[in-house]
Amino acid sequence: MTITQPDLSVFETVESEVRSYCRGWPTIFDRAVGSRMYDEDGHEYLDFFAGAGSLNYGHNNAVLKRALIDYLERDGVTHGLDMSTTAKRRFLETFQNTILRPRDLPYKVMFPGPTGTNAVEAALKLARKVKGRESIVSFTNAFHGMSLGSLAVTGNAFKRAGAGIPLVHGTPMPFDNYFDGTVEDFLWFERLLEDQGSGLNKPAAVIVETVQGEGGINVARPEWLRALSELCERQDMLLIVDDIQMGCGRTGAFFSFEEAGITPDIVTVSKSISGYGLPMSLCLFKPELDVWEPGEHNGTFRGNNPAFVTATATLEAYWADGSAMEKQTRTRGEQVEQHMIAITEENLADVKEYRGRGLVWGLEFHDKDRAGRVAKRAFELGLLIETSGPESEVVKLLPALTITPDELDEGMKTLARAVRETA
Repeated sequence: MTITQPDLSVFETVESEVRSYCRGWPTIFDRAVGSRMYDEDGHEYLDFFAGAGSLNYGHNNAVLKRALIDYLERDGVTHGLDMSTTAKRRFLETFQNTILRPRDLPYKVMFPGPTGTNAVEAALKLARKVKGRESIVSFTNAFHGMSLGSLAVTGNAFKRAGAGIPLVHGTPMPFDNYFDGTVEDFLWFERLLEDQGSGLNKPAAVIVETVQGEGGINVARPEWLRALSELCERQDMLLIVDDIQMGCGRTGAFFSFEEAGITPDIVTVSKSISGYGLPMSLCLFKPELDVWEPGEHNGTFRGNNPAFVTATATLEAYWADGSAMEKQTRTRGEQVEQHMIAITEENLADVKEYRGRGLVWGLEFHDKDRAGRVAKRAFELGLLIETSGPESEVVKLLPALTITPDELDEGMKTLARAVRETA
């Protein structure tokens, strides 16, 4: 693909230096449909990023777009704070009947604000309020958001440094396989909890991702998650699962913790819950934890009614028929894995490991700079991928769940070429 250099001057002179994704994809995007994006010069890109997991059902999904247009054309409420609206009622009824009841999940639903970090902040506040303790345990290489409370339970040193103040009341513990299987799971954690001389304040809660996305596509084993859930119960700590990027079907099941057979006390959901890329987040928790006073946690944009409309349409279109979406995602994941095996076999000396679940995959190289070069070359070849991990050492794949098998093959072949040409 030949790409002429676009005029990026207004972005470079007016927009803050904090911008990031655009630096890896130096073009000006204009349209997007399904798994394809198009720049203003008409170049086509296959999207294996899907809005960092916010577009699980593709760009401008026709079913969701129709529901949104119909709602706007009839002058449906757009902004509603936490007022009761028809759009919110339909979402709550559909979410309860389609997602919660079939899974026997008793959760109350809280709308904390439109972004993932809003949901995490609400979860941490609620856990501390319920337990009357300050400390929260998180895990190595975790990422939970960019506001101060979320940063305090995030592992990445670069992101933490941006806070500008000490990040306190959070304690990191080793994530699954952090010691490559040489240390018994939770040996250190439980020893600290039981030792009166350890200096560890009794935690209110533990927050965990079942698959660490920004941390490098680190996949927790189901047995590790079950052991963590049992530890929390024994030690009177709440278990918070951050399902912001890995929920809404990304790993197969609607919630990523379903495979482990656990029921977290609190769950945070965002990104693809609206289905259309519209800002929306949920904090779900067991009914006995609903100790909020009215207005104790709020936000002006927690009533994004267009997002309720597309979220309802998403649930009805993709999740009302039981396990079809889950089976399709698992099948697509197996397709990706076969390509990963081929890439690894072709580059045995260079590839350190591939790993993933459902339609989230990572490819790690021994040369930590290789992932960035692969992503750059992939862009030149018309494929949008990003990197993750503490040193951006992992190529990260997040294609839409609605991607076709042919598109998946096309993208994986492009990835294989990018790996080959950056050796």
